[in-house]
Amino acid sequence: MYDISTRKRALALVSQGRSLNSVSKQTGISRAAIRSWQTRLEPLRWNRARPCPRCRDAPEMPGQPHAYAYLLGLYLGDGCISYLRAGVYFLRITCADAWPGLIDECADAMQTIRPDNKVFRVQRQDCQNVTCYSKHWPCLFPQHGPGKKHERRIALEPWQQEIVDAHPWEFVRGLIHSDGCRITNWTTRLVGGERKRYEYPRYFFTNTSTDIIRLFTGTLDKLGVEWKSLNQSRAAVTISIARKASVALMDAHVGPKH
Repeated sequence: MYDISTRKRALALVSQGRSLNSVSKQTGISRAAIRSWQTRLEPLRWNRARPCPRCRDAPEMPGQPHAYAYLLGLYLGDGCISYLRAGVYFLRITCADAWPGLIDECADAMQTIRPDNKVFRVQRQDCQNVTCYSKHWPCLFPQHGPGKKHERRIALEPWQQEIVDAHPWEFVRGLIHSDGCRITNWTTRLVGGERKRYEYPRYFFTNTSTDIIRLFTGTLDKLGVEWKSLNQSRAAVTISIARKASVALMDAHVGPKH
């Protein structure tokens, strides 16, 4: 990252009539960077972000643990962290356009965790990527690593587990909002010789990572939510929540996507 004085010196050379190419060769700064400074001199906001609570001499939990628990669930389902440059990473969570309320909740949680960093919404086909740049995403989500999540071990750090234990429903909501759904099933029964249709709500959660499935079901067990694993031929595992009392609990704390 270049400080303001360096940026001003490069722009001063350009103002003398020098080409971007010649200024780049003289200063060692890329033409793209110099061109961007012509429209924005100030560094992007991530350079001025407050310190990471996990990087301090005495690490602390994120200041809003309920928002963190929800964002952790979203990240484990539909999120990824990528390296940008100069030690900066970006967290990206992909949300379907069909659920605008979910997109808003995702952006709010991300902004709450890194309040000094700008949250972007990048439109893609039928979805939005909710993104935020920070040097500290790997500190806050140590599950980040090379390769796909289901191909590597996913385990919570003790401080993360403490947050999930304190805010289990927010964690479950994040997982359901990423890789889960609430649907209405139906069946028919013969009653007095007449076939009648019955409808009942049901929750599903599907993920290819056995570790993430274990985190989900382990949290459900602590909450008293009954579940079962469906038999499938595909690699992904689907967890079903269909018992009336358990669905009522899920409806009270999670609810359908919106």
